[in-house]
Amino acid sequence: MFNFDEIVDRTKTPCEKWNKYKGADVIPAWVADMDFKSPPCVIEALQRRVAEGVFGYTDIDEETYGAILSFLKRHYNWEIQKEWLVFTHGVVSSMNVACLSVEGESVMTTTPIYPHFIKAPMHANKEVIAIAMKEENNRWTLDFEAMEEKINPTCKLFMLCNPYNPAGTVFTCKELEQLGAFCLKHDLTICSDEIHADLLLNQSTKHIPIASLSEALAKRSITLMAPSKTFNIAGLQASFAVIPDVELRKRFKKTMGSMVGGINLLGITALKAAYLGGDAWLGELRTYLAENLALVQAFVNRNPKLKLLDQEATFLAWIDATALHVKSPYEFFLQHGVGLSDGGPFGNAQYVRLNFGTQRTVLKAILERMQKAVDSL
Repeated sequence: MFNFDEIVDRTKTPCEKWNKYKGADVIPAWVADMDFKSPPCVIEALQRRVAEGVFGYTDIDEETYGAILSFLKRHYNWEIQKEWLVFTHGVVSSMNVACLSVEGESVMTTTPIYPHFIKAPMHANKEVIAIAMKEENNRWTLDFEAMEEKINPTCKLFMLCNPYNPAGTVFTCKELEQLGAFCLKHDLTICSDEIHADLLLNQSTKHIPIASLSEALAKRSITLMAPSKTFNIAGLQASFAVIPDVELRKRFKKTMGSMVGGINLLGITALKAAYLGGDAWLGELRTYLAENLALVQAFVNRNPKLKLLDQEATFLAWIDATALHVKSPYEFFLQHGVGLSDGGPFGNAQYVRLNFGTQRTVLKAILERMQKAVDSL
């Protein structure tokens, strides 16, 4: 049993999440990292590596490759080859590399979405074709009709987020197959951010890497993964891209060049330890997060002016506060002592994103403050 209720005082270190409101009576529930300690196997591996005392340039060893291959096979029944892996600082930098390395003058993605899905194509001087997600069966999903209407010949890249940030959707096999057919029809490369893939919140949900569906889709896919969200090691900058096609991988690496470095030595250490020994911890984390989500959903259910659709993954709740009729829900809740993510940069300023990846007592305090805020109207 792992103790996810243990409080960690993150204000004693220069922590981005908790420093944002330093000195103010505000509980942060915004940026996507959790307040839990990483798995003991990760901490112990890092302590052993630090004790060696030498931190020079480091290669990726065979055990690290093996850890990734076995983790993907174990969790997703996805068999990949080590040659397909490209190590990077993070998923965000990889998204920018993908936009630069794929031809075309425009990029299609969905909205609302993690802001870097909009920023990355713009950094590459490409038009963004943003397709609004739609509500269907009380969950957010893809609008294929709108995608067909908006696609144009200059578009050569589709940027997918699965599981979906901020809405928590895990796309079904049928949805992914339909998306794959759309990309094949229009000759689109797929850049799929799957950083939240491990954080499934119910046992009936299954994450399927889109590149695993067929050889044809694998050949046009750049799949971005990392242990950072799963095992709370985002500060170690450990991520990788899975790119089966030789030519696509060459273009990706060439674009990276000397601008974007690879994974650092402590990141390698943590990744390997997490993928080899973190399964039991991950299983208990998923249960804890699912129970936290139930508290968030119960709070929303008590307040008819708030809305939260069914969520299948991540520790981030996308809450519709339109019916509060306040100018900025983010500012409104901030005034009542809760620092959420403003929905504006994601695509809708009438929403807020709540990070419930925290200790139960902290989450309850957050929800109590939000309740007082709603009651004040």
